[in-house]
Amino acid sequence: MSKENVVKGVHNAPHRSLFHALGLTEEEQNRPLIGIVSSYNEIVPGHMNLDKIVDAVKIGVAMAGGTPIVFPAIAVCDGIAMGHKGMKYSLVTRDLIADSTEAMALAHGFDGLVMVPNCDKNVPGLLMAAARVNIPTVFVSGGPMLAGKIDGHKTSLSSMFEAVGAYNAGKIDDEKLYEYECKACPTCGSCSGMYTANSMNCLTEALGMGLKGNGTIPAVYSRRIELAKKAGMAVMEILRRGIRPRDIMTKEALMNALTVDMALGCSTNSMLHLPAIAHECNVELDLDIANKISKRTPNLCHLAPAGRTYMEDLDEAGGVYAVMNELNKKGLLNTQCITVTGKTVGENIADSVNLNYEVIRPIDNPYSETGGIAVLKGNLAPEGSVVKRSAVSDKMLVFEGKAKVFDSEEEAQAAINAGKIQAGDVVVIRYEGPKGGPGMREMLSPTSAIMGMGLGESVALITDGRFSGATRGACIGHVTPEAASGGAIGIVKDGDIISINIPENTIELKIDETEFNERMKSFVPKKKELSGYLKRYAALVSGGAKGAILN
Repeated sequence: MSKENVVKGVHNAPHRSLFHALGLTEEEQNRPLIGIVSSYNEIVPGHMNLDKIVDAVKIGVAMAGGTPIVFPAIAVCDGIAMGHKGMKYSLVTRDLIADSTEAMALAHGFDGLVMVPNCDKNVPGLLMAAARVNIPTVFVSGGPMLAGKIDGHKTSLSSMFEAVGAYNAGKIDDEKLYEYECKACPTCGSCSGMYTANSMNCLTEALGMGLKGNGTIPAVYSRRIELAKKAGMAVMEILRRGIRPRDIMTKEALMNALTVDMALGCSTNSMLHLPAIAHECNVELDLDIANKISKRTPNLCHLAPAGRTYMEDLDEAGGVYAVMNELNKKGLLNTQCITVTGKTVGENIADSVNLNYEVIRPIDNPYSETGGIAVLKGNLAPEGSVVKRSAVSDKMLVFEGKAKVFDSEEEAQAAINAGKIQAGDVVVIRYEGPKGGPGMREMLSPTSAIMGMGLGESVALITDGRFSGATRGACIGHVTPEAASGGAIGIVKDGDIISINIPENTIELKIDETEFNERMKSFVPKKKELSGYLKRYAALVSGGAKGAILN
């Protein structure tokens, strides 16, 4: 599909008349038509600067001889949607974004695309669309937010959520909570830690779909505008050379992305999105591969919420390419993969230097010898579950506790707020998976409340839902099969002992095998009355271990 289908020949005269209706000259119609997919809106803080990014991309495309044409993509702000029904509509938008972008791109005969996303579901949704449409495509995001500052320390959205827990525990007063409220998120951009949006934007660089700095240059820096112009020029170059997304997002490139993911300590949500992107590229990426890569890949970064460094610090330290160069010292990357620069990974990262060993640990002195994410399996999660290992206290890497079971996030949150969760508990939140939620809600509110109340080193949480990248602690999500699909998380009772061993990659419900089998035999999952898009989504969605893709 290209503009030849809509502007060339006598039979396309009606189409050309509509391009004239848009005010496009014959010269513009005869140049390559480049669709600019704009995620701009006025409700998501990470998107409020995207109009400036889009304008810069348009300049870059025009400078390189193309005709830029903008069309939209939707976005949900996960932070604003957090903790209520709105979060059911977050993950589900990933597929709406992919579907609608595919429809717009193929219906109008674009020659190439520049994707301008920023927050959680836009980046993976547009990567999925890029693979489907498979015309030359470059990504340029809106960039991360600068960190806030309170009492001389940098802060972020995760600090804000934990402040609510501290307030409920009587540790801070109204005045301090209000200070957090006003200072935690000081600029536009995707929230300032290594949360999902920034994780996925960084992984566009590792995949080869974004230019250097796409994941880390702060939203408010003028370098971001320059980057957008370069992205507009880059799409014209890869169009000339015939380089397409599926030429770039190969199995080897996806392995590179997973390796960088482990080194950076990215959000557990990447374990949903990378398999879904791989699926669109006709590449199988299962959770077992994640543990194999984790075992060989050292964790080099502890950005918030795992530590006290932020995206602006990673940018100043040399960014994603500097991390990749560290990994390459031990031959952990495939450096022959082609990228949107038209060069290989090896050529791209050759001159990138680690400028701060406090932010990016050297390869021979990592935070840990294994990656930032671990996949746990056992009788409670035979198909897998996911934890952000790099954000777990050493005291909680091996843990046994008594289950306290809740059939929704709201029930769990009420119990936490009422002080009913104590040291030694394992909070179990079920019927929040892709099908059972539906929509696989993030559990940042309960996990932050636990941390804010000082229980982060004595309480674990497991769920068939998922976690925000801002979550820290022994929080195990994506338990598959989920309760709504008859998974074992549905048979857990209050008081059952649950054993978590992150170094050994295991999670077990410690009851007699006979009783386990009897419970499973008699288990009937709860049903929810659904309507609208959520009803359709629940009927089509796969489990979390497969990336929550639509069948």
